[in-house]
Amino acid sequence: MDEVFREAWPVVVASTARLTGDLDLAEDCTQEAVERALRTWPACVPDNPAGWLTTTARRIALDRLRREATLRRKLPLLVEPAGGEDEPGPTDPLRLVFTCCHPSLALESQVALTLRLVCGVDVAAVAAVLLAGEAGIARRITRAKQKIAAARIPFRVPPDDELPARLDAVLTVVHLVHTAGHRGSRTELQNTELTGRAAGLARMLVRLLPGEPEPQALLGLILLTEARGPARTDSAGDLVLLADQDRSRWDRALIRRGLALTTAALQRGPRGRFALQAGVAGLHAMAPSWAETDWAQIVTTYDALMQVWPSPVVALNRAAARSRLQSADLAAVLREIDDLAPALAGYPYLPAARADVLARLGRSEEAAAVYDEALTLTVNPVERRFLVRRQTDLATRR
Repeated sequence: MDEVFREAWPVVVASTARLTGDLDLAEDCTQEAVERALRTWPACVPDNPAGWLTTTARRIALDRLRREATLRRKLPLLVEPAGGEDEPGPTDPLRLVFTCCHPSLALESQVALTLRLVCGVDVAAVAAVLLAGEAGIARRITRAKQKIAAARIPFRVPPDDELPARLDAVLTVVHLVHTAGHRGSRTELQNTELTGRAAGLARMLVRLLPGEPEPQALLGLILLTEARGPARTDSAGDLVLLADQDRSRWDRALIRRGLALTTAALQRGPRGRFALQAGVAGLHAMAPSWAETDWAQIVTTYDALMQVWPSPVVALNRAAARSRLQSADLAAVLREIDDLAPALAGYPYLPAARADVLARLGRSEEAAAVYDEALTLTVNPVERRFLVRRQTDLATRR
């Protein structure tokens, strides 16, 4: 039943918001509809659970609006003419996503609002994902909803001429949701509920925008990343790097689906940042082993990615890939990584990458000291155990 509620949540919130034009009211009514379902469904589960929840939430909303005599004041805020039908429209969830990711909101607010309203994640869980305080996240979500209402932001999918710029913000938020899930919580290496919600959002974008290559690429990237999930930890729950993973544990069905989506996105062009990131993930997925990875092609793909998305994190990943080339000048790669330090201060994967290159240069004592720096920045206990293990391995070599 939890899965049913999770799948139906964005549909019900979006449909109710389309009727009422009030995100707060839509969220409250959806929650009440779920509570009624919990009381009545054990006796008789409806054939169409999402339709039942939508009808119930919309009726609750109309009752409240009539009772509070606010219908005329509330309706003009977000609503488009809906005809009063109970059935959710096929683009309702997409309208909700675009509303949550409106450019007038800060990126942090877009992510928090998407997690709460589209993914149905409660405020405490949103705070955990964003590594922020619960009270602060609650205020951020409230302010974002108030801003949407005050600015009369339309509850709709943008017109074609606005879509490219608006779509990128939506894809960024969905990717951030997946990245947050892939990095896990403070105690676990992965939050599968969050990664599952990101995959669901990406599937919805592909379904509703079939002519756009970047949603396909994002879904491909997510699936290719998820395919490696079972091999990311060993039987003790410790982190296993890609180089050491048992590739027989990779999910081949997800890889086939991810590669098909990625190939289709790359062929449609122009190649966007998600298509190129998915291209890198695809090259890893196709490699029979770490040693047989096509590092030259991966570096070339990172070069192209730097052209369309010149971020310091991409530059760090590119440097790490360059360090794997047979002709690699590790000292030059180390200088490249050091140059990124000001832009990536506080980013734990920078000292980890630096320590790895130092160790391969034979500078073990320096590498051990840099792992200390990475440990001060890493809060996840699984990642901390991995870093300590690397330090211990270095000590045994000295």
